[in-house]
Amino acid sequence: MQVAKEIGGDLLQMAAGVFAGERDPWANAANAAALLFETLPDLNWVGFYFLRGGELVVGPFQGRAACVRIPLGAGVCGAAAKRRETVIIRDVHEFPGHIPCDAASNSELVIPLLAAGRLIGVLDLDSPTIGRSGRPDATLAEALAAKLVAACDWQLAGIDGF
Repeated sequence: MQVAKEIGGDLLQMAAGVFAGERDPWANAANAAALLFETLPDLNWVGFYFLRGGELVVGPFQGRAACVRIPLGAGVCGAAAKRRETVIIRDVHEFPGHIPCDAASNSELVIPLLAAGRLIGVLDLDSPTIGRSGRPDATLAEALAAKLVAACDWQLAGIDGF
């Protein structure tokens, strides 16, 4: 989407500003979700799932109430976490095993969060529009996720392996 190219630098600069001097993962993830939700158009849910107890557990987000726990490999979030790669789904209704947390969601972009090769969790962006996200959005979200991972002390979060 062209918007990602236009606002990308501004969004990353805002993220750097809110992360500056803050090492708490929950605080930084909350601000990251808010920045993405407020900045990128046509999203109905933006948030994080963190690896805890061997499954993805919902963290800070913007949008309607969410699924609380997602097994690794299940749904789009679980697939991205298990593969440890970004997943762009044009139409979630065509994705085998999609977990419909919000019936209004029709497309999804999920970025895995990795630190020192270890899975922390995922960043999840949902839209009511089929085909909403593409490579420009993924590149922007990956850059924001990298800034978040670098800014935080993950030992404070109770993430598996830290």
